[in-house]
Order: sequence, then structure tokens, then C-alpha cells
Amino acid sequence: MSSCDFSKYKLSTEFDFETRFENSNGTETATYEEVITYYQNLAESHQAIAIYEMDDTDSGEPLHIVTYNANRTFESEFNDGEKQNIILINNGIHPGESDGIDASMMLLRDFAENRIKAPENTIVAVIPVYNIGGALNRNSTTRTNQNGPKEYGFRGNARNYDLNRDFIKSDTKNAKAFAKIYHTLKPDVFIDNHVSNGADYQYTLTHLFTQHNKLGGSLGNYLHNSFMPNLEDQLEKKNWPITPYVNVFNQVPETGFSQFMDHPRYSTGYTTLFNSLGMMVETHMLKPYKQRVEGTYEFMRTVIDMLEEDGETIKKLRQENEDYYRGLTEYPLEYKTDSTTKSSLNFKGYEAERIKSKVTGLQRLKYDRDKPFTKEVSYYNNITPTRTVSVPKSYIIPQGWQEVISLLRLNKIKLERFDKDTTLTVTAYRIDDYKTRNSAYEGHYLHSNTKVTGTENQITFRKGDYKIDTDQPGIRYVLETLEPSAIDSFFNWNFFDSILQQKEGFSPYVFEEVAEKLLKDNPKLKEEFEAKKASDKSFRSNWYLQLDWLHKQSPNYESAHLQYPVYRLE
Repeated sequence: MSSCDFSKYKLSTEFDFETRFENSNGTETATYEEVITYYQNLAESHQAIAIYEMDDTDSGEPLHIVTYNANRTFESEFNDGEKQNIILINNGIHPGESDGIDASMMLLRDFAENRIKAPENTIVAVIPVYNIGGALNRNSTTRTNQNGPKEYGFRGNARNYDLNRDFIKSDTKNAKAFAKIYHTLKPDVFIDNHVSNGADYQYTLTHLFTQHNKLGGSLGNYLHNSFMPNLEDQLEKKNWPITPYVNVFNQVPETGFSQFMDHPRYSTGYTTLFNSLGMMVETHMLKPYKQRVEGTYEFMRTVIDMLEEDGETIKKLRQENEDYYRGLTEYPLEYKTDSTTKSSLNFKGYEAERIKSKVTGLQRLKYDRDKPFTKEVSYYNNITPTRTVSVPKSYIIPQGWQEVISLLRLNKIKLERFDKDTTLTVTAYRIDDYKTRNSAYEGHYLHSNTKVTGTENQITFRKGDYKIDTDQPGIRYVLETLEPSAIDSFFNWNFFDSILQQKEGFSPYVFEEVAEKLLKDNPKLKEEFEAKKASDKSFRSNWYLQLDWLHKQSPNYESAHLQYPVYRLE
């Protein structure tokens, strides 16, 4: 972490700390250059503010963090012995959703200039603009449904990635720079500022906490039973009512809805793997921009006050959660919404009806803001595991898989290298089945519904191959990425696709004699072959399928095909 060279930005001892948002009466958002210049001048003017330049992003510009620290000591605010609470706030992951960018500028200024009560025991760290490439791609049309500001950035980054799908796979420099920031800070609380899409309703603010069952342990219980209701109560008292993120599209909320499932590809799903309390602010797209920014400001301020008050408890529970997961023998890989349990929301919405569209002539949804209501709405906010996996003692990865190894290292996973060739008895997975998307998704053709079979084998690993013990703080990251059937595993994100292609084949006219001898020498195989022909018409009528099947049963078939190259040491 280093101080930034701001030679290209405007430095002034008489800088006006009123933001573009304020000067435009809440109708405009700052440009990227204005944001960085603002924070640099704020840091020049106030000891409690510092700005650091981190790694480069895909835009060519570096990612920054800005900190408010009332007890700043030079070059030491994030050392391992630090007892202060830490909150990390991320802005502009989707730069068209700029509410947090402007709200954070005002919040840090107000702390620094004592316009509001500032935290004494909490370091506030802000990423001013995460998606810099998108922020530089400024326009006034792409947020089709959004009520302001006048101009804003674009959702895709400099390589057109949606950065809130990139945390676990880290295709972008942005995600790699974020991981470095996150593991440097080790935040107790993480906030990602967004603007929602979907239904219409009365709220300006909605919250999307990481799913409490998935966070798990005592920390998940605290989030659900204490932190979340306390935050809702505090905001209600400040006349900022808030509701859970309204997870519906083209239907009315009063039919009921479930909590959003934040897999590790999303920011809060990623931070969950390291036991941070994660939450997204989702302001409502149809509310005026001024109102949305002010609501985001108050949300962040309230969370910081709560962390200031309850930081010791949160730190204790984070450690308990780490110990809990390090002690598990079975780990949940997949969940489903629990439809047998639900809670009720006194939801503030608008009456809606289906009317004939003047555009298509078909039925469309229409909300009537002259007909507000408060109704009891079913909210499904519990999930249950549908599939678990036993936790091995270690995983072993051959050294050739450097992309995977580099991401493990980036996320502070401890790896050991064999100092000599070593033969071990391990569980080896074979890929039995998987589905693949027919269309591109965030630079990939993502796999899903992956099925594997594990067999016990003796394998000799080479000097320099890697062993990753699961008994370490990053155990959840290890399991979620290396178990191939996990939703966001490295296998499902195509990191191992080379094993899916068979490299060696056969010439049918040559293999005919080999296959004939194979059947003659293996009566049991011949019996299976004849049974398959009898039961499968397409197989029976296709000579190539029959020869290919026999080739796969022969010693000539390559062992690497469909063999997952990460091994479990039980």
C-alpha cells in the first residue's frame, strides 16, 4: 500500500469540499477525476483522511482506498495487531448506480470536519470507484429505468465484465486488486452500494444482507437475530424505513418473495467465505437521485455507529465462525429456499394491475402510485443444505495448474510444496456429468449440475506439487473453489476445461481387431457390451458408438480424460 502520485490531479489549499451532487441540488454525480481529486485534497487538509494507490485495474488506472482513522499512525493502520474495528465500503461496482460514490464523499468529509459525530474506534475504508473503466464510459441513457443522475458510468468494466460476477473467478485486474485490499484490511463489516431494479414500492432503501444460514455459525445467528433488526429499527427511527431487497421481476411483491442467494461470484458471497458481515444497499431506481444518495449516506452512517458500539462482539463472533468451519467434517455445497418457514413483512407497496399494453397489445404490469398500501407479505429468508461434502484433510494440486494456484495465493491460502516425489493414497474424482450454458456468461460458458465419482488411488506427486491443508482461516474459499460440484467452483468456471477434451483417439478399421480380441479375452466385458446393445437402440445401430465405448474400456483409453486434477487427502 502506498501513497498516491497526484501530479495529474488538481491540488489546492483552498479546495471547495461541496460536492458536485450538492452543488447540483442532488441531480448530478461526480466524474472519476473529480472523485479522486476531491479525496486527495481532503487528505491534504485533514490528518484523519488518507488515500492509498493500490494495484492497476483493467482501465489502466489504479484502484484506490480512502480511509478515515481518528487515531491514525503513519503507515500502520492495518497491521495485524490493530484492535480497531474496520469497515470496507465499495462504490461504483456498477458506475451507473452512483449513489454510494457521492454519499461516501460527503460522509468522510463530514467525519473529517466534525459536521457529524465521527467514529473513534472504527477505521472507515472506502473504495471511491471500483469499476473505473465503467465510470470513464460516461453516458445518460444506459440506465433505462433509473431516475437520475443526469450522467453516470456504464455497468461493464473496461473489458465489459460485470464486476459483481467476478469475485471468485477474478478474471479482471479489478477483482485481483480488490482481493489484495480485502485481505489487507480484513474488514469486520463490508458494504457494497447499489441501485435496484424490478418492482415498484414505497421504500427508498432496501438491504441485501449475505444469507444468514450460509454465513452460518454464531455470526450468522447474530446477523439475522440482532444486527439486521437493530439496523432496521435505527433507520425507522430516522424516518428511513427499509425492507429486504425485493427479489421479484415483472410480478407484484405482495405475492411473496425469497431472499437473494449470494453465491461467491457476488461481493457479499465472497466476503462471507472469510466471515465478514456483508451487506448490499439497494436503493430504489425510481426514487429521485437526491433521495437515494441521502438514504445511502444514512445507511452507512448507521452501520458505522452500530459497528462502533458492537465491534468487540462482532470480532469475537468472527473468530468463533472461523473456528466453527475449521472444525466441520461435512460442508454444505448447495442450498435451496426453505418453503416450510417464512417470516412476514409489513410491506409498503403500491396497488398494481394487469392492463392492455398500448405497445404490444398484450397484458402488461402497471403500478398506481396514488394507491399506496401496507400489507403483510410472506418473505422466505431461510435456506437449507441440499448437498454436502466431507471435508478432507488436504487437497493436492499438480504444479502445472498455475492459474488456480495464483488465485489461492492471492486469497492468502497457505500452500506447501513437496520437496521430493511423494506417493500418497488419495481420493481421485472423475467427472461423470455436467451441463454447460449455450450462451456466454461473463467471459465463460459456465458449467453446472456437475456430478463426480471418487475412487481411492495411489498417485505419485512430483517434487514442487502443492498441498493445501483445509485447517486454515480460508477453509471455505478452498472448499468452494476446489470441490468441482460447488456452484462457483473453479471447475464450473472453466479453469479445468482442458481435461474435458479427449486427446488421443483410434482409427476404426485398426481398432476392430483390437476390440474383437478385447471381447474374447474379457467375458464379463462382452456380457456388458451385449446387454448395452440390447437395451439401447441408438447404441445398437451405431457402429462408432460401439467401438468408442469399447475403446473407453480398454487400456488404450487415456487416464487424463475427465480426470479432475485436484486430489483429496482424507
